[in-house]
Amino acid sequence: MPHFRISQAAELLGVSDDTVRRWIDSGRLTAVGENGPAKVDGAELAELAQQVASTPRGASPAVSSARNQFTGLVTNVVKDGVMAQVDLQCGPFRVVSLMSAEAAHDLALEPGALAVASVKATNVVVEVPQ
Repeated sequence: MPHFRISQAAELLGVSDDTVRRWIDSGRLTAVGENGPAKVDGAELAELAQQVASTPRGASPAVSSARNQFTGLVTNVVKDGVMAQVDLQCGPFRVVSLMSAEAAHDLALEPGALAVASVKATNVVVEVPQ
């Protein structure tokens, strides 16, 4: 069973280390390991991650079949005659979209603009860090 240090758990949940410690103190999460730094059980952490997940502020109120939505800031827009590459920074994740230059113009996408990337994929690569 994987275990994560408090700092790792906080990063995975998108909260501060102190928030994870408060959740441990309140019983929302269970700390394991008596020797060394406190750790959190991976399965319990995954369950909590699903509970605290919510639609980010700025997300579209529309109903969508896309289950992966990332709210972030546009960091770069490169347009040529027909196409545009739009880069977003969504928390720690960089999301890149290729769209028509017309769509990028109509959406007023420019660095600093708030945007929501919706991803619907039939092929998702899953890797395990070593």
